[in-house]
Amino acid sequence: MRIRAYTPQDLAALTDLTIETFRPFYEDSFRPLVGEAVFANQHGDWRDDYRREVPGLHAPERHRYVAVAETGDGSGIAGYVAWSVTPGRRNGSISHLAVSPRHRRHHVGAALCEHAFARMRSLGAEVVEIGTGGDPFHAPARALYERLGCTALPTAVYYRRL
Repeated sequence: MRIRAYTPQDLAALTDLTIETFRPFYEDSFRPLVGEAVFANQHGDWRDDYRREVPGLHAPERHRYVAVAETGDGSGIAGYVAWSVTPGRRNGSISHLAVSPRHRRHHVGAALCEHAFARMRSLGAEVVEIGTGGDPFHAPARALYERLGCTALPTAVYYRRL
């Protein structure tokens, strides 16, 4: 596996990977949990939301970056990480981490996070923030972040149909 900087040619593959990665959360976890009304209001167009969001993840002029993990066997992209740095606060934030299902449990996510952490440090960040859900879908992400030395904060988000 090789980690490299994002190029515009990656956009379609990263968008597809993002949708593939998070489909089980939206369709199999979030939708049944909150019901149709809340789902439609909050994430009813989640695929199109990602189609609009992913193109803006890499914007170095706004201190936003993406790195891509390529497979060693030439079969394509194994995953990617997107992060930003707020130089004045010396703070970094990982906004997206997506790993192809066939490359999970092979340390791709950890390598991508460590790559982003190193780049953030080189840009002056002293602290990093990374978030995920508390539901079963996100359990592997929570375990990864804890293995990387991150500290979980207890938070709760509530939805209710009006």
